[in-house]
Amino acid sequence: MHKLFFLSFFSIVSVSISAQNFTTNQDSDPMARAVLENMRQKYDGYNSLQANFVLEIEYPEQPASSENGILLQQGEKYRLSLEGRTIVSDGESVWMYIEKNKEVQINDAEEDGEEGTISSPKALLRAYTWENYIYALVNEFAENGRVIQQIEFKPTSRYSDYSKIRLTLDKKTLEIVRIKSFGKDGSRFTLTIDKLLPNASVDASTFIFSKKECSDCHFEDLRI
Repeated sequence: MHKLFFLSFFSIVSVSISAQNFTTNQDSDPMARAVLENMRQKYDGYNSLQANFVLEIEYPEQPASSENGILLQQGEKYRLSLEGRTIVSDGESVWMYIEKNKEVQINDAEEDGEEGTISSPKALLRAYTWENYIYALVNEFAENGRVIQQIEFKPTSRYSDYSKIRLTLDKKTLEIVRIKSFGKDGSRFTLTIDKLLPNASVDASTFIFSKKECSDCHFEDLRI
């Protein structure tokens, strides 16, 4: 999923941060840390969550493309449906189904993905604990009748694939509005949440990719 939430959007700059002023995660903005902790507690309080979203992908000198997706999440379990592919995890294993290839690849679920990548829905809510990123609350403005806040994450390492990651959220509800990643290669990935349904009713079988879903698929089990 380009690690799931690979992301982009427009900003209204009222305050900016420069990586040269920060050297470690401990230098991060305490106001941003408080917002992120409150957001994490809110999302952790849901029994389950459904999010309908649009993912926009931009590469230099190429037309931008976009696709719709649906995320269902319950604790460590999730099902991500995108156009032509599905990613499912029961918390222990991850199934990646590529429709055009008629192939399902099964891997062990990563307990802790690489810092700075959104390898699962829950990884986003742990972003403020990343030791190799610093972050700050950079913007607050009105948009569509609500107050919006933006928090930017910048890598402390010059070798990072990203120049920054921007999280945009509703100040009042603490709901994620969109996320944008800025690749050093000029790529931009924007995930915009269209609809959020907390505590949606989800059957346990949702988080296992059964052979019944693609009886003629080749299943490649790469679990250790």
